[in-house]
Amino acid sequence: MGSKELGKKMRLSKAKRKIKRIPAFVMIRTERKVTQNRNRRDWRTDKLRIE
Repeated sequence: MGSKELGKKMRLSKAKRKIKRIPAFVMIRTERKVTQNRNRRDWRTDKLRIE
């Protein structure tokens, strides 16, 4: 990561933060209407297209 530019690092770290699963208390609080993260991305198939 040392040779990457700052903007690319920021975009990669934001993408990393977005793919986390939702907390269990959110499922409980919404009575399981919200069960998964809609921003979830698979590392192999869904590419970021960050330049």
